[in-house]
Amino acid sequence: MLSSSSTVARRFDTLAVVLSGACLVHCLLLPIAAAFLPLLSHAANAEWVHWVFVALAVPTSFLALRHHGNGSLRIILLRVVATLGLVFLACGALGWPSHAAETLLTVIGGLILAGVHMVNYVTGHRGAAKSGS
Repeated sequence: MLSSSSTVARRFDTLAVVLSGACLVHCLLLPIAAAFLPLLSHAANAEWVHWVFVALAVPTSFLALRHHGNGSLRIILLRVVATLGLVFLACGALGWPSHAAETLLTVIGGLILAGVHMVNYVTGHRGAAKSGS
């Protein structure tokens, strides 16, 4: 049986993957849809949406990655890679180093975070099941 902290971490990992998917839809599919439906162009170009994704990604990643395996090399590496993903998201939201790189940086950051949380979900669950916690 999973401990409550492992269950909480799994829920936050799931939420993080869903948020990453929503971010990818916003960055990749919404501009294409806006080309066919001009009414969507405002939503496709809304800069505040990037900051909402960053504001949701930071606490979600923190909460998912803090619940188990604090001293393990796996969790340390996942935290480092997640931080890199968050940096990419923040750079994309800032439009740094250029506005042209915004989508690429945001997509890379979202994919990194989704990958980290999928690995954490699978390996964290497996580790909790083995330890019997």
